[in-house]
Amino acid sequence: MVDVFDEVEEQLRADRYKQMALKALPWIAGALGAALIAALGIWGYDTYTSKATAKASDEYAQALDAFQAGRTDEADRLFGEVAKSSSKAYKALALQQQGGIKLAAGKTAEAVKLFDASAAAAPDFVIGDAARLKSAFALLDTAPYKDMEARLEPLMKDGRPYKAQAREARAFAKILAGDYNGAKDDFVVISLMPDAQDAPGPAPRPPSS
Repeated sequence: MVDVFDEVEEQLRADRYKQMALKALPWIAGALGAALIAALGIWGYDTYTSKATAKASDEYAQALDAFQAGRTDEADRLFGEVAKSSSKAYKALALQQQGGIKLAAGKTAEAVKLFDASAAAAPDFVIGDAARLKSAFALLDTAPYKDMEARLEPLMKDGRPYKAQAREARAFAKILAGDYNGAKDDFVVISLMPDAQDAPGPAPRPPSS
């Protein structure tokens, strides 16, 4: 009888860990978005020279306005126009936004394809790894752990911009897979990382001038 109670208690604890993992994901994504916007501001200031970039920036701003006003279909269409731009950065960002719209609509497979396309189009790891993480977040509670490991492991290498967020996502993937000791090890490493305490902030519009 004691063994039965222990088993039930362990299952309840596992379920609590899983719920904690899923509830924490929006905070991870928020921190990722803040880091991306900050880096994009620097990128935009340095590269805002071509007409193509200027046009993409204006169109991206219009799409954001439509999205923030709740005109999702219009925003999706406008982001689609930006995604045709020769500006790699804004193309990648627009594809990420379209992925977010699909994800919010429950179309995970389509969202993942858009995030992966964004990563392929991105001019650098700052934007590309953001898309790769979003793709991993979208799959976190459905994909096998080995698939999550394959997506997240490269993002934790030295020099990659979101090492802490990627390791945190991997820790939650381990929780969802039942590997609580492995997750604990990852959280210990995260606590020692200098960039692990970055807090999410407001997400301003990407630079247009």
